[in-house]
Amino acid sequence: MSRRIRLVIAYDGTNYVGWQLQDNGISVQQRLNEAVRAITGECIQLHGSGRTDSGVHARAQVAHFDTMARMPADKFAIALNMRLPRDIRVLFSEEAPADFHARFSAKNKTYRYTVQTGLHADVFGRFTALHVHTTLDISRMQRSAAYALGEHDFKAFMSADCKITNTIRSIMKSEWTQDGSYLFYEVSANGFLYNMVRILVGTMLEIGGGKLPEDAIARALASGLRTDAGATAPPHGLCLQRVQYDDFDTNEVLCRL
Repeated sequence: MSRRIRLVIAYDGTNYVGWQLQDNGISVQQRLNEAVRAITGECIQLHGSGRTDSGVHARAQVAHFDTMARMPADKFAIALNMRLPRDIRVLFSEEAPADFHARFSAKNKTYRYTVQTGLHADVFGRFTALHVHTTLDISRMQRSAAYALGEHDFKAFMSADCKITNTIRSIMKSEWTQDGSYLFYEVSANGFLYNMVRILVGTMLEIGGGKLPEDAIARALASGLRTDAGATAPPHGLCLQRVQYDDFDTNEVLCRL
């Protein structure tokens, strides 16, 4: 009898073309598919909660797969990590309900974008933080972030080549915090459009640098024009932090580890 196995996965996306299988390079999904197949002997494909782009990281990606293998569900994490490169770690594995789907059952996701300011880039953060050597007004950025809260049509904040028709999303958290030379933007929503977080960040960086007015996000939301938003921030500062379901929350899992 087939079982559905749920995984929580962390990865450094630096060396991958993203989560999803691609023809132009190695993806995180490919490495996990290979590891699962080596353990089970089955032709299995994982389904993830979201498709992080090339260079984007994850602290808590959720995925599932179906298998006939009788290995105890909690042992899959250990077995998979023995077969995965060190920049991908399965943090947790368990048996999930048959109707659970990593992507379609998700209710909310949280991303964090990290910016490092100052004259010199932190060598230890070069793969996980965007270095900005110009002065940023964090107060302006904090105020501008509030314009994204609530339900809006975010078509101005998606890649121009994205063909999706439903561009309405609800953001429950949108805020900047600061720790020394590091700035962190956290955003939680019921879903995200392609490049949405990176465009929001790019817009607020231009607001913080004085290139755009403080209400630029509100203006772009009203017009729906991509040209009214800022540039797309680079991928390496972005990390998938949390995925929430009706009966499962990656934060609770990480707290138990």
